[in-house]
Amino acid sequence: MEIIIKLSQFLLSLSLLIILHELGHFIPAKLFKTRVEKFYLFFDVKYSLLKKKIGETEYGIGWLPLGGYVKISGMIDESMDKEQMVLPAKSWEFRSKPAWQRLIIMLGGVTVNFILAFIIYIGMAFTYGDSYLANADLKDGLLIENEVMIAAGFKTGDKILSIDDEKIKKFNTDMIMKIMMSKKVLIERNGIQKEIKMPIDFVDQLSKTDKKKPVISIRVPSTVSEVDPNSINKELKPKDVFISLNGQESRYLYEVEAILEKNKNKSITVTLIRNGEEKQIPIIVSNEGKIGVQFEFYKNKKQEFNFSESIFAGLQKGKEQLVSYGNQLKMIFSPETKLYKQVGGFAAIYKIFPSVWNWETFWSNTALLSIMLGVMNLLPIPALDGGHVMFLLYEIISGKKPSDKFLENAQIIGFVLLIALLLFANGNDIYKAFK
Repeated sequence: MEIIIKLSQFLLSLSLLIILHELGHFIPAKLFKTRVEKFYLFFDVKYSLLKKKIGETEYGIGWLPLGGYVKISGMIDESMDKEQMVLPAKSWEFRSKPAWQRLIIMLGGVTVNFILAFIIYIGMAFTYGDSYLANADLKDGLLIENEVMIAAGFKTGDKILSIDDEKIKKFNTDMIMKIMMSKKVLIERNGIQKEIKMPIDFVDQLSKTDKKKPVISIRVPSTVSEVDPNSINKELKPKDVFISLNGQESRYLYEVEAILEKNKNKSITVTLIRNGEEKQIPIIVSNEGKIGVQFEFYKNKKQEFNFSESIFAGLQKGKEQLVSYGNQLKMIFSPETKLYKQVGGFAAIYKIFPSVWNWETFWSNTALLSIMLGVMNLLPIPALDGGHVMFLLYEIISGKKPSDKFLENAQIIGFVLLIALLLFANGNDIYKAFK
């Protein structure tokens, strides 16, 4: 069932992005009276699952879920329809339209991707608000157990003040990503500020460590919030603050958990503070390493937005994600970062969706994927939108249109590059699965 839920989210998100991206090409093509022969979700190599012709356009669903396409008459694209190109140009063909119209048609897909991402972030801000931990509230700093973080110079108790000179106000998943992609982090340790320069291949080092140890986590004081009514340790009370267990320091939750794990089915002594007084109380640890209490965690702050506020918040979130992904892409193309090893294909995208249906997570992932799709399509690679845009800009600036033969060869080269990138990304997925 979990696989079905994950796969459903994956296919729904991918289908939505593909259809809207292709609509971004389709609509301006129609506005400029350019014939669109096909509009397909997924690729119809040899045959299609569904198809129906309406007017001059055949709409369908292919069997190969690697993307989608619109086939525009008189355009050198992945269809490589050379027979059409040797005939005299018709007024309704792409090649007959002014360069500025062709440029708008080619930019339509990525424009829709970026607009969609910003609309989703605006909608999420209005619907869900913003839930976060205030970084200033983390008085006891962070818990650092990851060996790569320790090697980089971090220690348990450190408080992060800024990342690449950006002051950190909120502790959330975005903060972890910022650390992973950063060049320097300013921390406070025992009241003294210190700058840590991050290793250039930090993400590659992380990939080789124990995945169970997070990059960072919060150091939570061991204060009891609730006692289970059925607990055998009825001497414990809410607001008790643990100091030690069996003589071992246990001021923080991670210390308590480690000691209890080692003392299953045993009777031990807890030293705690209650109402300002120190007390020692015998307790029994269950065979699961539990003592029948819940501990206090930091409470998330919730910021609500009205409609106008959500527009600003959504635009800001979209801008941050766009800049972040752009920086990641630059790092991927820098060999010294070794970030290219982490490039993933369809399996990596599939894994970002949870095994339970959650609309907030679904829309967040879809918005991010929309930004990724938009940025990737803008790369100046022939066969991608960015490649077509590159040649159109050359035509507009120089006044010279590249020959059909040149564009055909460029399309072939670009297609080969794309296949190579696709094989590399999905090959990485396979390698990681069997590593």
